[in-house]
Amino acid sequence: MKLTIRHAEAQDYDDLVEIYRFPSVTQNTSQLLYLDTETIKSFFKPNNQLVLVAENEGKVVGHVTLILSHKQREKHGASLAIAVHPNFHGQGVGKTLMKAAIDQADNWLNLLRIELEVYADNKSAYALYEKLGFEIEGEKRCASFKNGKYVNLLMMSRLKP
Repeated sequence: MKLTIRHAEAQDYDDLVEIYRFPSVTQNTSQLLYLDTETIKSFFKPNNQLVLVAENEGKVVGHVTLILSHKQREKHGASLAIAVHPNFHGQGVGKTLMKAAIDQADNWLNLLRIELEVYADNKSAYALYEKLGFEIEGEKRCASFKNGKYVNLLMMSRLKP
């Protein structure tokens, strides 16, 4: 597989909508399943974020978003969101996207801190984040309702070395 990482464009919306149509993707976000198209597109429109996509053979198969703070005293940090098409899980797409986001944060945006939240039961995502230097800062107990039960949410961050 040959991935191209690039900035998201309006023509990518259909592929991004497709990714979020999969319950296996949305169940690991704070969103409800079965989102409508306009709601999904709205995730990628705010001005205070950098959205990178991974493209394979002309199709977007994942994205990573750095949500930059507009608060004057927090401009040194960003929140991170990521999603990968289920057909491409376990193939290095997430890792490639995360590395690109970290490169942008460290070398181009001058960010000190990247933070994210991950469900405690999402072991593969947690393992990836840990490999890339993210550490647990805290745990929100019973923070979300997922698949009929309350689940914990891990708050993780990476500080620029």
